[in-house]
Amino acid sequence: MQGEQCVNWQPRPANGINKAGMSDTTPARAAAAFHSPDFRRYQLARVMVIIGAEAQALAVAWQIYLITHSAIDLGYTGLALFLPGLIFMLPAGHVADRFDRRHVILVCYSIQVFCTAALFFFALHHIRHILPIYAVLFFIGSGRAFSGPASSALIPHLVPKDHFVNAVTWGATIFQIATIAGPAVGGLLFTLPLHAGIAGAPLVYLFTLVTLIWFLVLVGSLSVRPGRMEHRAASLDVLFAGFRYVRRTPILFGSISLDLFAVLLGGAVALLPIFAQDILHAGPRGLGMLRAAPAVGALVVSFSLTWSPIKRRAGALMLVCVAIFGVATILFGVSRNMVLSLLALVVVGASDMVSVVVRSSILQLATPPEMRGRVSAVNSLFLGASNELGEFESGLTAQWWGAVRAVIYGGIGSLMITGLWSVIFPELRRADELTAEALLNVEALEAAQEVRKL
Repeated sequence: MQGEQCVNWQPRPANGINKAGMSDTTPARAAAAFHSPDFRRYQLARVMVIIGAEAQALAVAWQIYLITHSAIDLGYTGLALFLPGLIFMLPAGHVADRFDRRHVILVCYSIQVFCTAALFFFALHHIRHILPIYAVLFFIGSGRAFSGPASSALIPHLVPKDHFVNAVTWGATIFQIATIAGPAVGGLLFTLPLHAGIAGAPLVYLFTLVTLIWFLVLVGSLSVRPGRMEHRAASLDVLFAGFRYVRRTPILFGSISLDLFAVLLGGAVALLPIFAQDILHAGPRGLGMLRAAPAVGALVVSFSLTWSPIKRRAGALMLVCVAIFGVATILFGVSRNMVLSLLALVVVGASDMVSVVVRSSILQLATPPEMRGRVSAVNSLFLGASNELGEFESGLTAQWWGAVRAVIYGGIGSLMITGLWSVIFPELRRADELTAEALLNVEALEAAQEVRKL
């Protein structure tokens, strides 16, 4: 397969002994992905940049809410981040397959440095207009639109084939660790009693700038050189290849679209400033705790999955956990107690974590290497729709019905989608082992061959 020789995938030794001479039954197996130096370096870069991004997101949300006190204006932040993904989905996927994925990531995060510097300038000079903030968020979303597919497609280059699911699980674990730390750091920095000129949002943005520079240095030092996966020039057929492949592979289409609609309807992140300020009366630090709570649940589950990975009935488990996600969202909506609200969000994060691991594994293992960028671009669009567009949907419904009803109705919608998808996509319900051999079946291979011929 064209470009496959660039992927450093190695078969598992038949005797069950890894390179370090340790049995696969030892604790070393739980951290197998970290045997790869590039994977260690990349995850160290990710943990810092995600902490910075989460701290920045908290500062932006709190800053906008203090200026406008409007739910719909909070929702517009998600829309500003989502629109670039919609606009640039097709070229972003082609760029990730056409050019060195590492270089794509470096360019995108260099753009984010300038965006964060702009946010720092706005906050430092106490600009009370929110349109410039939305403009910066649009450029941040544009960088994410191109870096997302490249980052997702880069992971298989960093670890051997047999360690891929372990790498996905650890990647999600590290994401959750950073997601816990980010809002907490952001809330702490936002409230530090420093000089009035630098305290609050400007201090948070300075911290984010440091994490972005750290990320650029570490990613620039990676030894992997993926090269080109796709050698054809840009054309409509090449650009749409990822979308056609997803549409013709039910297990992929089912897993991606399930996450889209469940999180789109059930997401409550955009409304957390309202709950923290007006319902739970917890202030900025309470907001940090609420934003971190889903990551706490996800972290617990992700650590358990590194020791005891999903072996059978992965699709059915994913459907059950999405249903739990909906129930926990409803519980958060009806709660008026800070402890109960935090517990509900912990369950939201724990159930979503299982869905993340299953969906991410299906995405890469059921896709040929030379198409991973374009398929990841389709996934990034769906993921952006569920997160950023979901924030806009939350803000809009909160404007209509109020924040509490918006969250409760969203949780009910997630439950309805889960039941419907279990019927529409039986291939997803029957998905068993998370291996390339099990997921990249005859139907998927035929779909890939048809797309290549176009």
